[in-house]
Amino acid sequence: MVYPMTVAGLKRELPICPVTDDLYIAGFVIFGDQELTVACARELLKRAPEYDYLITAEAKGIPLAHEMARQAGDAKYFLARKAPKLYMTGVFEASVKSITTAKEQTLYLDTADAELMKGKRILIVDDVISTGESLCALEALIEKAGGIICGRMAVLAEGDAQDREDLIYLEKLPLFNPDGTVKEL
Repeated sequence: MVYPMTVAGLKRELPICPVTDDLYIAGFVIFGDQELTVACARELLKRAPEYDYLITAEAKGIPLAHEMARQAGDAKYFLARKAPKLYMTGVFEASVKSITTAKEQTLYLDTADAELMKGKRILIVDDVISTGESLCALEALIEKAGGIICGRMAVLAEGDAQDREDLIYLEKLPLFNPDGTVKEL
């Protein structure tokens, strides 16, 4: 089963995947789709508030944040990692339970990046926002670092995220029943 949709002017067929016995989602994977990544970055930047830095969570938001930074001429963007790395000077952390992840995860931010964030306008970007759990973890990291959240953006808003007034996104992504029909919320 697939869900056909148009995102940033490009048609794609998203595979419908089970999350639980009665909840299915359409898998939106921006990895490897350069044409889609470039188009989504361009369209999001048209709607973006003024910011000093972008931040995303590892991993699916990386190509999007990178392309947005490239198109905007930004010299740097931030990445919240799923595990601390040896090169990190220290870490801030926040926990997250995402709809597409089997267990609770922790996101980490390098203290050197956190220092750069202090007092700066930070724009959160991601590929899909659904439950908002990853978003909450990123918000906690930014606030802990002393950054100012100036906006929240995603390519797609799934489920309840579609009703968030604080989220800028390109398209709505429905949830699905096991037979592939759109779930009524």
